[in-house]
Amino acid sequence: MSSPEINKSRRTLLITLGVFILPVVLAKLALEQEWFDYGVTNHGQLSGQELTLTDLGLADESFNEQWLLLYRLPKACDQLCQSTLLSINNTYTLLGKELPRVTPVALFEQTLTTDQQGNLRHHKWQQFTLPSQASKHITVNQLLVVDPLGNVVMSHQAPTEEKGLVTFGKAVLADMKKLLKYSRIG
Repeated sequence: MSSPEINKSRRTLLITLGVFILPVVLAKLALEQEWFDYGVTNHGQLSGQELTLTDLGLADESFNEQWLLLYRLPKACDQLCQSTLLSINNTYTLLGKELPRVTPVALFEQTLTTDQQGNLRHHKWQQFTLPSQASKHITVNQLLVVDPLGNVVMSHQAPTEEKGLVTFGKAVLADMKKLLKYSRIG
């Protein structure tokens, strides 16, 4: 073979090797340098510990076969608290055909005013006084998602400002739709 033919063959070989090796090297760099998110699709915090309704002191017959949205109200439910309740209720309503599978539950420490009770009754919320066991596990303004078997699956922290309510509602809705879509129970 002549020299130009050898150079052309080498160049073709190097280009062919480059086409197959370069994507592998780039993928390795992308993983090591953390150039992208790792495919997390949930918006809330997955429960890292085993926590059940019984542990929270909330074992109730009306919860059987239901997904629960447990929300712990602060001691004084101000305008932000009322807006958060409305946001959770809107999320609950947006579940559409999956609505019968989910029950919103409000946990309160002190007696609610008649206006607050009226708002909760109007929106089909179940109301319970916060058990002492639950106060150890649920922080104020925290929304817990509980599966039909009574296990706490996920938690969402309610926003501290009004402008975060839309994002909060969308995050809870996205997580609930995924959970209900892939769940065969409840």
